[in-house]
Amino acid sequence: MLTHFMAAIGVLGLLTVVPGPDMAVVTRRALVAGPGDALRTVGGIATGLLLWGVLTAAGLAAVLAASPVAYLAVKLLGAGYLVVLGAQALWQHRGTAPAAAETGPAVGSPWRTGLVSNVLNPKIAVFYTGLLPTLAPPRLPTAWAMTLLVLLHTLLTLAWLGGYVLLLSKAGAVLHRPRVHRALGRTTGVVLIGFGLAVAGTAG
Repeated sequence: MLTHFMAAIGVLGLLTVVPGPDMAVVTRRALVAGPGDALRTVGGIATGLLLWGVLTAAGLAAVLAASPVAYLAVKLLGAGYLVVLGAQALWQHRGTAPAAAETGPAVGSPWRTGLVSNVLNPKIAVFYTGLLPTLAPPRLPTAWAMTLLVLLHTLLTLAWLGGYVLLLSKAGAVLHRPRVHRALGRTTGVVLIGFGLAVAGTAG
């Protein structure tokens, strides 16, 4: 069972560190409102993972993954949300004045931003209903095994994105140079819009 568990950790770890919408959303909050807001966004993302775990246990995630209409609705909502966040990032970094590099209050709750971006990601439903059960240690009851894997995935996400926020804060002096700040903010906006369009364009 230990070998199976270590393999599960490896797969979850790889899935966690691959850049995706969550990292882009965290980057945007860090640039706009600082590391405190970004960490609260990470908390919202972790809450979203726990919620997906509950939905999976209740069988609702499987229904979503099996229903083309429901999956399409969530996919389009998620894609639209990412595009809106990307457009906001581009708008906030449209200026050329040094003041554009200053952080300040961002629109909306950072925790809610993380939660919504994660909950509206239908790929997590597919991952939790398709891949996650195959990673479950065979000697554990299914409910306990799935709970363990969801908690492990959440902890890995907290550690990875939390460390990423701390890295951004350490580089604060460089990131808040006007040109660097604007360039990174605009890049983040483009990446968020790109993820949104990619989500909308994926089949199934």
